[in-house]
Amino acid sequence: MKIIVHWITLSVAVFLTSRFISGITIDPIWTALIVGACLTLFNMIIKPIINILTLPINILTLGLFSLVINGALFWYLGTLIKGFSVATFTAAFIGALIVSILSWLISKVFRVE
Repeated sequence: MKIIVHWITLSVAVFLTSRFISGITIDPIWTALIVGACLTLFNMIIKPIINILTLPINILTLGLFSLVINGALFWYLGTLIKGFSVATFTAAFIGALIVSILSWLISKVFRVE
């Protein structure tokens, strides 16, 4: 149940982010659900592996390199999913940051744990 709630939260955050950032577009609205599902899977499976591999860089940058990793994963999803496009890495970086903030806010407002 927790995975489904996380998926829906990320989907809503991605949809709202596409409305705020001009470099991020979602053509059909339901594509946000696919992007949210892929982000959920990436966060569960791939991101912990990448964080372990980049631990020395994260320590040197005091954790700021994980923002770059989030932006790179967001940009990579833009190349994988049809109907979801990210124009530049800057848009991906800012979009990933806003998705993280919005998903945190949504989970706090609706008391999702």
